[in-house]
Amino acid sequence: MWLLFAFIIVPVIEIALFIKVGGFIGLWPTLLIVVLTAIAGTYLVRSQGLRALGQLQSSFGDLRDPTEPLVHGAMILFSGALLLTPGFFTDAVGFALLVPAVRHAVFTAIRARINIQGFGTPGQNPQSPQQNTPRGSDIIDGEFVELPDDDAPKGNSGWTKN
Repeated sequence: MWLLFAFIIVPVIEIALFIKVGGFIGLWPTLLIVVLTAIAGTYLVRSQGLRALGQLQSSFGDLRDPTEPLVHGAMILFSGALLLTPGFFTDAVGFALLVPAVRHAVFTAIRARINIQGFGTPGQNPQSPQQNTPRGSDIIDGEFVELPDDDAPKGNSGWTKN
C-alpha cells in the first residue's frame, strides 16, 4: 500500500516543484538545473560507489561482516537512480543519500527493524569477527585399504553411472 502511495505522491510533488521553480526562475534555468544535477550526481555516485566497493573488498579481506558496506553500496546505487530521475524532490533525496552520515543513520534505522541471524562454529560468537586462523589444526589422520576388483560390489548401487 505504501508503495502505491509513493508512486502517486512523488510525481505530484515533482510536478508541483517544477511549476513553482519554473515560474520563479523560468523554463531554461529550470531545465539547466535538472541536467546539471544529473551530471553532478553521476560523478558523485561514481566516486562514492568506488569508495564503497573498496570498503566492501577490505571487509572481505579482513573477514569482517560485509553488511554495512553492502547496504551503503545499495543506497548509493539507489541515490544514483534518484539523481538521474528528473525532479527536485528526487534530487534532494538522492543527494542526501550520498552523505555518509545520512546513509549511516538510515542503516542504523533499518538494522533496528530487522532481526539479524548469524552463524559460526560452536563456541564462537557469531557477531564477532572471525580470526584468520591457520587450517593446520583441522587435519584428520586416517588409513585406507584398496580393495581388489573382484571384491567390489556387482550391479548398480544407485550412486554410480553404468
